[in-house]
Amino acid sequence: MSLEEQLASGLERLGLPLAPETRRRLLDYVGLMLKWNRVYNLTAVRDPEKMLTQHLLDSLAVLPYVSGRRLIDVGTGPGLPGIPLALANPALAVTLLDSNHKKTSFLRQACLELGLANATVVCERVETWRPEEKYDVVISRAFSDLAEFVHLALPLCRDDGSILAMKGVYPDEELKRLPDTVALRRAVPLVVPGLNAERHLLVLQPVLS
Repeated sequence: MSLEEQLASGLERLGLPLAPETRRRLLDYVGLMLKWNRVYNLTAVRDPEKMLTQHLLDSLAVLPYVSGRRLIDVGTGPGLPGIPLALANPALAVTLLDSNHKKTSFLRQACLELGLANATVVCERVETWRPEEKYDVVISRAFSDLAEFVHLALPLCRDDGSILAMKGVYPDEELKRLPDTVALRRAVPLVVPGLNAERHLLVLQPVLS
């Protein structure tokens, strides 16, 4: 089965009827990661089929839980999940935040080559980045510790916004250490086509004092 067929099948299983042009740009993004990975070491995943599953489909699995018009992807690395989300939803304004200069160089080139007008690249540490307007959604799949992510994400999130943490196995112990500044709205088990591993999305919301 070709990459195009695998992507189409995966999107169908996720219930995401993306246009052929969008699917083409998603595959172009995989091609860019493969090309730049030879020099920049963007990701440990080297195989295009594994990139499709572990990066594209894993990122797109959270799309139904993204609401609002402004999203920031904290510690985005090579643009995950931010670039797939921006490609799938052109109405969403996405900020790709990372402090690694090599990775943000790749992100700028990728946005240029993909014609991604709704994505902005910021090379800053999350601790110091303070936008003029806060975000409807703050998302990350880069943070191993949930409490640390919440601490860093809260200043970026609107009072009525959401903090989305992409995790593997259900993080019982991490949830016990959550600060009282956020509440767990829901925990969603995700089924990523082709991925034989547990995935969960934690949807958190700020608690107003």
